[in-house]
Amino acid sequence: MRIALINENSQAAKNAVIENALKKVVEPMGFTVDNYGMYTPEDEAQLTYVQIGILAAVLLNSGAADYVITGCGTGEGAMLACNSFPGVICGHVEDALDAYTFAQINDGNAISIPFAKGFGWGGDLNLEYIFEKLFCEESGQGYPRERAVPEKRNKQILDQVKAVTYRDLCSILKELDRELVRGALSGAHFQEYFFANCKCGDILACVKEILGE
Repeated sequence: MRIALINENSQAAKNAVIENALKKVVEPMGFTVDNYGMYTPEDEAQLTYVQIGILAAVLLNSGAADYVITGCGTGEGAMLACNSFPGVICGHVEDALDAYTFAQINDGNAISIPFAKGFGWGGDLNLEYIFEKLFCEESGQGYPRERAVPEKRNKQILDQVKAVTYRDLCSILKELDRELVRGALSGAHFQEYFFANCKCGDILACVKEILGE
């Protein structure tokens, strides 16, 4: 699994803490972490939580990432932005129980964590616990297990609804403000990671056109 880490500007100072906790948990599982920043509050590429949604959608829909770890001060804005796009099911996760139940019941592909609200002493440990429970077993198995059948059925229904209610990503990207999208894709390592791992030719061509490549 390839996991993308994305931080918005208000919480960029915590990027290294989040990356360390994430890698500590998932690298022994054989997963890869691509850190898309922001890396520091002074980064030239400043990401808002709206741009997090754009970047997450590009990465997940193109296959450049299998999962996105993100957040903002409360976690709410980043979650809403991510869920504004097709191909993204993002849960709001504050603790290990949230992480486990979201993975098992909702079977999503992104989580948004509050990196300011309630993030005090022991915040790094809480992140480790979240990541451990998020990836401790195959997602979508249901919780409790006797609810597995209706929960899987509901997830399939949600996927079908989203397929109808969302347009294709390239059409969306082309109609959004061009500078807003460029800003979302302007991180220091975006092109390095994205171009190496993108699996969708249409999205690759769309991103190159937007970036003027």
